[in-house]
This record gives sequence, C-alpha cells and structure tokens, in this order.
Amino acid sequence: MSATDTVVHYRMVAGVSRCTVRVCAAGLFSSFGHNPTIAVRGYTGEAFFSPGTLRQASVRISIQSATLEVTDDVSQKDRREIESTMRQEVLETSTYPEIVFESSLISANKLSDYGYTVNVTGNLTLHGVTRSETVNAQVTLMVDTLRAYGEFSLKQTDYGIKLVSVAGGGLKVKDEVKVTFDIIARKQEG
Repeated sequence: MSATDTVVHYRMVAGVSRCTVRVCAAGLFSSFGHNPTIAVRGYTGEAFFSPGTLRQASVRISIQSATLEVTDDVSQKDRREIESTMRQEVLETSTYPEIVFESSLISANKLSDYGYTVNVTGNLTLHGVTRSETVNAQVTLMVDTLRAYGEFSLKQTDYGIKLVSVAGGGLKVKDEVKVTFDIIARKQEG
C-alpha cells in the first residue's frame, strides 16, 4: 500500500466550526416579519480519505437538534418563542433528537496543491425522514487541518416538517431554508 492509499481520519473541531440555517418569512405580512438565523451548536463530525486522491472518502456529521439557537438580535421574549416553536412544533426534538448526514459518494476536483471543489452525496436524516442530498464544498487540506465551506438549500416539507405560521396565516416561513457551513477538522493520530 502506498502513502497515498493510507486513509487519514479528521474530526470536526467544536466551537471553531460554524453552521447556520437561514429561515425566510413569506405571506402577506412578510415585509414586517423576521428572517431568523439559526446556529447549530451541538455537533460532531468525522471525515476519512486518502490524501492526494481523496479516494476512500467518507463523511459523517451528527447534530443534536435541541441545540439549535437563534443568533439574531431579538428580544429575549421573541428568542424564547422562536426557539420553543422550532424545537416543539418544527423539529420536534423530543421525538427526533438527532440530525445525521452520512456520505455515500464523494467526488473531488483538485484546484491547487491544497484546494479542492468537492461534491458530497449522502443520506440526510432529519425529522425522521431520510433523503439523498448533494452538498458542494470548497475544501482546503493543510498538514493537520481540513477546512470545508459552502452553502446548500433544503425544503422542510421534503422531511415532513410542518411550516409554521402566525398572524392568522399572514406571516409564515418559506419551505426552503439555506444552510451555510464552515467546518474545521483536525487530523487524528493513530
């Protein structure tokens, strides 16, 4: 086995990696509504691959759904209401405590000595529903660090999530949400 066939293990660095979900308002009163940005706080993730070729690549990310928090500058009352609705009515975190993404196919194009564009196809399990999703990312590999960043969209109804509304339906959330990520992972020894 050559050095390029050796599989390397990377683990996400909590507190340094960032992932946010942007939810947009729709409906008659949407111009007065709030488009909350939700931060993912509790997560773990690992990546495995052969350096230089990215052969044998795999990724697994797990998010504790109850750890999602509003990051916008809103009143404590609004923050509590949005987070309570998100956890109890939207994500139903007591029934579905974990969101998991596991890759099934990864393809990469080398851009430079350290940079790649990567397409990751895998199964996303959210709200008890598993669907195939493809995520595009820019990846930088240094000696002991991996950085992956990008953005993708999801439709909540694809995962059986009820779209919430207020003001008699005059203000509701759009089906599509945007997920932005900037993941830092460190090489694991042994």
